[in-house]
Amino acid sequence: MRAEEKGNFTFISGATGGVGRAFAFACAEEGALFLTGRSEEKLSALQADILVKFPACRIEYFAADLTDENSRRAMYTHIEGIGLTFRRLINVAGADIQKAFEKYTDEKLVFQCRVNLEAALSVTRFVLGRREKGLEIINISSISGVYPMPYFAVYSATKSALSSFSSSLRLELKKEGVKVTAVEPGGIYTRPDVCKDIEGQGLWGKLSAKKPEYVARKSLAAVKKNKRVCRPGFWNKFIACVPRILPLSVRMRFIARRWAKLEKDAF
Repeated sequence: MRAEEKGNFTFISGATGGVGRAFAFACAEEGALFLTGRSEEKLSALQADILVKFPACRIEYFAADLTDENSRRAMYTHIEGIGLTFRRLINVAGADIQKAFEKYTDEKLVFQCRVNLEAALSVTRFVLGRREKGLEIINISSISGVYPMPYFAVYSATKSALSSFSSSLRLELKKEGVKVTAVEPGGIYTRPDVCKDIEGQGLWGKLSAKKPEYVARKSLAAVKKNKRVCRPGFWNKFIACVPRILPLSVRMRFIARRWAKLEKDAF
């Protein structure tokens, strides 16, 4: 790869999922993508699909398990070996396990904390060391991280931490021209099980949920303006702000009633 072809890349984690895929297509027209996910087969298929629509797009990919330090290190070594630098980072990879905390195994607990938080922080630190001027960072958090959510406690806590990290990093790097936005969407129409869950939530779920393409478009527009937080859709802005007039205990009891009957594992 020639020197002029090594820059201007957008790094997307969780690229083969519904949201990651939407970001990949939204950014492909700009000309250079680095994609990662756990399946090399899915990454190769995604590359082929993108090139059908954007044949001039430069695409590099590397299959990695971001919960594994050795796998991350192998990916970083690969990137350094081919000399890529980045103008944008989009941390999408995550796990939306939903169940009572006492039903977790240690394996699932560690997995969810690592993929939702540790992986994003590690990738961010690496990309900052290979950034181009005006780097943009998008961290896909969740509206579930706005306040504690019984029966969704680990997911809510990790996403809240990711939003907090994003806000702090944004201020740390403001003078250096790095833009950081935490995106806090509601439900997103991706996997069949996710779509079923959205439908099961009734009107509340339908008002909150958006298509991945919508989330990608709003997120990219928000980071260009260096917005601290992006909550795609009016309803998500509403439920993040208006219910704060109610005591937290009341909000949490309402959430517990809604989520106690739902259970979902992932990966």
